[in-house]
Parts: sequence; structure tokens; C-alpha cells
Amino acid sequence: MENVIECINLTHYYGKRKIYENLSFNVPKGRILGLLGKNGTGKTTTINLLSGYLQPRSGECRIFGQNVQTMDPALRRQVGLLVENHVQYQFMNIEQIEHFYAQFYPGQWRKEAYYELMKKLKVAPGQRISRMSNGQRSQVALGLLLAQNPELLILDDFSVGLDPGYRRLFVEYLRDWAHSEGKTVFLTSHIIQDLERLVDDCIIMDYGSILMQCPLGHINEGFHRFRSQLPERLSDVPAPLLGDKQFYHPALSLTGELELYSFLEKDEVERRLQAMNIPHGPLMMDNLDLEDAFIGLTGKY
Repeated sequence: MENVIECINLTHYYGKRKIYENLSFNVPKGRILGLLGKNGTGKTTTINLLSGYLQPRSGECRIFGQNVQTMDPALRRQVGLLVENHVQYQFMNIEQIEHFYAQFYPGQWRKEAYYELMKKLKVAPGQRISRMSNGQRSQVALGLLLAQNPELLILDDFSVGLDPGYRRLFVEYLRDWAHSEGKTVFLTSHIIQDLERLVDDCIIMDYGSILMQCPLGHINEGFHRFRSQLPERLSDVPAPLLGDKQFYHPALSLTGELELYSFLEKDEVERRLQAMNIPHGPLMMDNLDLEDAFIGLTGKY
């Protein structure tokens, strides 16, 4: 499958603080991929490296096969970019800002995508951006990106400032647009429920590395939480559990219940607990949404 984004052995520091080392991943054409990670794991750094705003200490970012630092300007117009704290020309109204941006994308501008989103938001064409809510301003920026008709959208925390209704509206609009047009989308969001409704694949970052990259269905269908009440109160998790790499973040609750996460089948979890000589009660298996799975994979803290 053709890759639209290729990040190869990225190493980046802020001063002496290492963000990550030898980080590599690809984004296939026509997929919506969400980048998930806790604060400080390097999500926005990755967006800035891809946009060319930052240069890595070592390694390379490629988009459409070209290094982002030396990318052809004509090809760069095929990338729609939204970064945190984006700024719009607030003295303009809805129509004026659309006419302004259209001049930069001759031959590819699709204003109907922009005005269709504005219509869904019930925004009047003459309404000034300065008189809009933060959520509406965010939607104006996103609508302008869609009108740009890029082959690749890169969105950093696109849902900041949006209320639940606006978030749901845009998630559905973006998903339908990307799939119907065969576009590629690479995005981050702190609101994991939005990503669960939107993405095809996800990358989960841990501090300094990528924990996994896989289709969303692999996590939704295969990753579970297992719980069992232990017959006696323990002060810590049994050591054999901590050494088994198939179990993620085993822990004891305040009531002494054993809790662990795994891609293993329930029978295999049971077999391993018995092999470790860990006495326990009935083993319960919970299905997880993406937010619970994310916490299970990365830990609560």
C-alpha cells in the first residue's frame, strides 16, 4: 500500500530533554489515522516536524515521497494543515475569508465544501469572525481546509474549543468527506471518543517510543480488561505478572481486586495465572471503548 507519510528514525530534543529517538511510522494513502498519547509524549512535536516548522535532530519526514524540509511548493499545496491555537483574520466575514484563501489555491479550490459546512453551522455569509464563538471559528478554519481540497489533512487537536454538538458534526462530516474523496488524514485529539468515531487506524505513543500502530478494530475487538478477586489481601501485584509482557499494567484495586489488560484470550489468561500459582476467584472479562483501552495500554499515570 502506498504511503503518504513516512517518518524514518526521527530523533528530537528540546534542549537536553529527549522527546524520542529513532521513531519510525508510515501513514497509508486513503486512511484516517489518529495519533494518541499522553501529554508530553511528542504528538504536537510530530505534527510540527511533519509541517516543516521543526527540523529533527536526526531522521527524516517525507510526504508524498519528498522531504518536508525541501518539499516542492506545488506539492505542499496538497497538504492541509491545522495546528493548535490557529489564528484567523477576525475582521473578515465568512465570504471575505473564503475569497481571500481561494486566491492561494487556483485550480483546486472547492468553495462548496466550505459553504456546506457553514450552512450546517447555521452561520450567515456576512457574519464577522470576530463575533463568532471559539467553536465556530474553529469550524471556519476546518471548512477552509476542506475547500483547499488537499490530498492530505494534518490536524493537531482539531476539537479544541468545540462543544459536543459541533464536535460530533465535524467528526461525521470529516469522516464522510475523507472516505468519499479517498483522502488521507493524520490527526491528534485529547478527546478520544471523537477519534473512536473517526479513525481507521491509530498510533499509540508512549514516552519516547511508539507502543503500537494498528487498525482500530484490532484494539476494539481484541483488547480486554480482566478482573478477579484474590482470596487474600496482597500489598502488591505478584511479581510473575509484572514480568509477563502479554499483560499491560497489572494493578490491585483498593478492595484487593486484581486488574490487568491483555490481547490474550480469556482461557489463555486463566492458564497463565494458574501457571504462575496465583490463587484467584472467577475471572471476569470486560469489553473496552477506545479511551479505556488507551488507559489500559499506557497506564493511568
